[in-house]
Amino acid sequence: MTEPVRTLALDPELARRIRLVGLDVDGVLTEGGIFLGDVDGRRLEFKRFDIRDGLGIKMLQRAGIDVAIITGRVSDAVALRARELAITDVVQDEHARKVPALRRLLVAKGIAERDVAFVGDDLPDLGVLRIVGLPVAVADCTTEVASVARVRLTRPGGHGAVREFAELLLRARGEWDGLVESYMRSRATEDVPA
Repeated sequence: MTEPVRTLALDPELARRIRLVGLDVDGVLTEGGIFLGDVDGRRLEFKRFDIRDGLGIKMLQRAGIDVAIITGRVSDAVALRARELAITDVVQDEHARKVPALRRLLVAKGIAERDVAFVGDDLPDLGVLRIVGLPVAVADCTTEVASVARVRLTRPGGHGAVREFAELLLRARGEWDGLVESYMRSRATEDVPA
């Protein structure tokens, strides 16, 4: 038997208040697995990112919403993906001290915790999810994360969950359709967008 399709909606007032979307990496931007290898004594790590999530992030940025990555692993793959997506706020803390990292970032940007959404999946995300205004969980999150999330997405981490949230947030703000049209216009010209 298949699960019923859940329809998600956000309160427009809450959606319009969000100024920053924070993202975990493993289990949110990726499905949680890593590929490790060694080439001539050099450690290599690879991660699989969903391209739809990248476009969702770009749409958030087009709407003027800051996007930050806060992760408990240090990885060159994360730094590379962040550069590709023009995400400048990237915290990779091997000790997973996400709450202090987020608070430092918010002080620097002048953003209140209540104006932040964070997408998480597992225990290292609990502290942040408990303090932000909009705690969000991917479909395949842990029980503990599900219990604090205000929104539980229908898509699992690494398979379009971030895109689902971006669209959900921007639709609630009444901006999605205009952003899609703007995106399409920018792809219909020969000029290279800045």
